[in-house]
Amino acid sequence: MLPHRTDFPKDFLFGTATSSYQIEGHAKGGAGRTHWDDFAATPGNVAGAEDGAIACGHLDRWEQDLDLIRDGGFDVYRFSTSWARVLPDGRGTPNAAGLDFYDRLVDGMLERGIKPAATLYHWELPSALADQGGWRNRDIANWFADYTEIIMGRIGDRVWSAAPINEPWCVAWLSHFLGAHAPGLRDIRAAARAMHHVLLAHGRATEVMRGLGMSNLGAVCNMEYAAPVDDTPEAARAAAVQDAIYNRFFISGITKGKYPAEVLEGLEPHLPQGWQDDFKTITAPIDWIGVNYYTRMLYGPEITADGTPAPWPGTTGHRGDLPKTALGWEIYPEGLEHFLHMVAKEYTGDLPIYITENGMAGLTELDGKPYLDPDREAYLAAHMQVIRNTIRDGLPVKGYFTWSLMDNYEWAEGYAPRFGLVHVDFDTLKRTPKASYLALKKALQRP
Repeated sequence: MLPHRTDFPKDFLFGTATSSYQIEGHAKGGAGRTHWDDFAATPGNVAGAEDGAIACGHLDRWEQDLDLIRDGGFDVYRFSTSWARVLPDGRGTPNAAGLDFYDRLVDGMLERGIKPAATLYHWELPSALADQGGWRNRDIANWFADYTEIIMGRIGDRVWSAAPINEPWCVAWLSHFLGAHAPGLRDIRAAARAMHHVLLAHGRATEVMRGLGMSNLGAVCNMEYAAPVDDTPEAARAAAVQDAIYNRFFISGITKGKYPAEVLEGLEPHLPQGWQDDFKTITAPIDWIGVNYYTRMLYGPEITADGTPAPWPGTTGHRGDLPKTALGWEIYPEGLEHFLHMVAKEYTGDLPIYITENGMAGLTELDGKPYLDPDREAYLAAHMQVIRNTIRDGLPVKGYFTWSLMDNYEWAEGYAPRFGLVHVDFDTLKRTPKASYLALKKALQRP
C-alpha cells in the first residue's frame, strides 16, 4: 500500500513528470526537425522506426492532461520545453506558436493550483544544430544560453522551478559512446566532448536564468546503482568505473568543479583544450538537486574475443536475479536510499533534494488488463518508503515525482513500454487512469 501524504513532512511535494518530445506531437505547431526524428528514420535504431510525430497529442489535449494532474492531487508538474519547438532551427527566429503554447501551458498549471517545474532540454536537439556538431561543438553552450533567454524570457516569471538539462548521462554517454540514443555515435572523443559541453551549457543557462531574476534553479542527474557482478577485484574495479561515469561525473562537475579520476583515466586525452577553465561557469550555484532513479546494474570486466582486457572503460553490464520491469530493469529500491545519502553527504550538503523521476515500465498491464498495474503500485510504494526512511535520517529530501503521467514515446523502445499512471490508447489517444493513478490520488488526499 502506498504511504499517505500525512506520512511525510507538511512541506513535502508530490509531482509527476513528462517530456515534450515524448508527449506533445512534434509534427504539429511549427516545431523544427530534431536529431530524434533523424535517428528514428534510420533503420534499426528505434523499435518499429517509431518517432514522436504524434506521440500523445498533448499539444491539443494539454487542458485535459492538466486536469488529470490536478485531479490526482499532485502539487507540481515537471514538464519540458522543446528547443526545436521554440527555435525550429536551433537559432534565429523563434516560433511564435511554440512560445504561445508554453505560455498557455504554464498559465493553465497556475489556474489549477499546480506548480510549474520546467526543464529546458529533454533530448530533442534541433537537426540544424546536429549538423554543426551538436553537443560535440563547444558553441552549443552559447546556443543553449540564447534559447534559455528566449523561452525563460517568456515563462520564467511564472515557473516554480527550472533545470537546464535532463539526465546529462543520457545526453552525452548513452548517445555518443554507447550509441543507443540520438545521435547514435560510438566515439570516445565525441562522448568526452559532449559530457563536458553539456555541463558547460548547464552553467551558461543557469547564468542566464539568474540574469533574468529567476530563482529555485537546479540540476537533474540520473543515477543507476552499480554493483560488482562477483567478489573479484576486477568486478569491483568495473563497478567503480561505471559508478564514476554514470553517477559521479556530472554531479561532481556541477558541485565540486572537478571530474572523478576513474573517468579522467579514459577521457582526459579526449576532452577539449582548456576544459579545466570552464568550471567557473559549470559550478554556477544551484538551489536544489534532482535525482532520477530506476534500477541497478551488475558490472564485471570486459574481455575481448582473444581473451585480453578491453580498452577503457573495460566493463560489461549484467542484470541480476531480482524482479524486473517490462524493460528488464531490476527493481532495487535500496539503490535510491544509497544515492540520497551519497548525494547529500558527498556533494550537496543541505541543498534540497528532489526525486525528479521514479517509475517503471509495467508488466501486469500488458496481460490484457491495461488499467490494472499492481506491480507499479508496489514499485512506487517501496521507493516512497525509502524516501520516508531517508527523511527520518535527517536528509533534506523535499519532493517525489513519478515518471510518468501517461504512457508515451519511450525513445529507442518506441511505444511498447508503458510507464504511465494514465493509459493512452495510441490509436485514439484516449486517456484512462490506471489503478496506480487512483491509488496515488487516494494517498495524496489532504486531511
